[in-house]
Parts: sequence; C-alpha cells; structure tokens
Amino acid sequence: MWANASDKYRGILEGVEDADSWATDGHKWLNVTYDIGYAFVKQTKEHKASMSMRASYLTHDEEVRDQFDWNPEWSRRGRGVSTYAAIRQFGTTGIYDLIDSSCNSAYLLVERMGKMEGVTVMSLPRITQGLVHFQHHHDHVSEADHDAFTDMVIEAINDTGKLFVGGTNSKYKRCMRVSVCGWQTDIDDVKLSLKAIQQALDLTK
Repeated sequence: MWANASDKYRGILEGVEDADSWATDGHKWLNVTYDIGYAFVKQTKEHKASMSMRASYLTHDEEVRDQFDWNPEWSRRGRGVSTYAAIRQFGTTGIYDLIDSSCNSAYLLVERMGKMEGVTVMSLPRITQGLVHFQHHHDHVSEADHDAFTDMVIEAINDTGKLFVGGTNSKYKRCMRVSVCGWQTDIDDVKLSLKAIQQALDLTK
C-alpha cells in the first residue's frame, strides 16, 4: 500500500555545485527554531568584503573567523548553536532520514487524499508541501461555493485535533496547504491524518 515516494524528489539538488550561491531553511530541514537559515556562497572573499567593516573602535583578528564579517547584523544571537546541536543530535544519517521521511510522508498524504471523493490534487509535493482543493458535493454550485466548502473542510479537519492544515489560494481556487516538517512524523501519522481527513469530509456531507 505504501509505495516509497522518494524517487519523486531525488536529484532536486542536482547541479547545485555550479551555483554561485544558494540558501536553505534550518527551521524546516533541521527542525530548529524560526529565523535560522543558511546561505552558501562560493566566492568567500567577495562575500566577506561585502559584509565586513573596519573601524578604529573595533577589535579584529585576521586569523580567527569573526561572524560580523559574514552577515549584515552585528548584534545577533548565536543561531549556529542550535544548528550545531541539531547536527550533533541527528548526525548525517539522522538528517537524511528526517528529510527523506518528511518528503515521503508529504507525498503519500497528498497522493492518497487525491483518491478520496471530492478531492482534487492541485500540486503534488515536490519536497514537503502540497495543495488540494475540495469540491462541494451538491450539484449546480459555483466556484465560490467550492472555495467556501474548501475552507469548511479545512476547519473540520483542524477540529479533529489530529493534524493542523492551513488554507491558501492557487490557480484561482481556494486550497488546503499540506506541509510536513516534523522529525517525529512517520507513516503511522500519515494513516492517522488520512483517517481524520476522511472523517471530516464525511461530516460535511
């Protein structure tokens, strides 16, 4: 029943070594707190030159890496501490498993929802986010009715207390946004979520 969906996002970083710079989110991929992101810059000298500043009242060490030489803020908390802790906690294999499980769970959740009556998949997860749209079961209803029904289903799903989803707009339709990024989320959670979603749909009939 649960085919592995990993091949759906394999190769997403293919060619990244050719980029001058790229960024990613630590909150999502390491489950650390908000506002922790990472920028990977190939031209380190140019990077430092664009960010650092020298003044007579400052003390600098040319041999030791000083963080305010690499970012636009001088007064900032040690975001690297929680990143370091997460890496030490997970290890390389743990980080891989976290990302693999999150992507796989998101894909399976949205793909299985698409098999439910009245559910249209607007976007299958490429990584961990997907979109679905709900159609009102009554005949002769407008697109506005479908949109309102989608919001109704979202509310009903959240009322189950089993999962939390949000709403958004895509392709002129109201959609439910599915996002999976918790390190504890597994296939059992996907099954539980699908059951709660089906129950919420049944209650709206």
